[in-house]
Amino acid sequence: QVQLVESGGEVVQAGCSLRLSCAASGRPISTFVMGWFRQAPGKEREFVAAISRSGGYTHYADSIEGRLTISRDNPKNTVYLQMNSLTPDETDVYHCAATRRTTFDLEVGSWCSYDYWGQGTQVTVSS
Repeated sequence: QVQLVESGGEVVQAGCSLRLSCAASGRPISTFVMGWFRQAPGKEREFVAAISRSGGYTHYADSIEGRLTISRDNPKNTVYLQMNSLTPDETDVYHCAATRRTTFDLEVGSWCSYDYWGQGTQVTVSS
């Protein structure tokens, strides 16, 4: 069992940057592939990014266009999502998630692959 707590969400202006954090407890995150997803009210949960257990591999949604970067600090048991040049349509609740998958493949882009979820942090981008 692992508990995930996201932080860093706030109200920012379009074009600005934010860094979200996901702090884990209960087990070392080095045993999990980690991902970030986002969800707006009434919409499906959308994949943003995933990172392999060592941090050596990453996978991003096609829509990200290089503006977001996922990273991890296993000794600190924390995963990050750096978001640059934010746009208003990226106003969402951002969730981090952990999966016990041992293979880092395209399935890490599916929310169905993840076993543990945080409650989320609200990001609001004003125009």
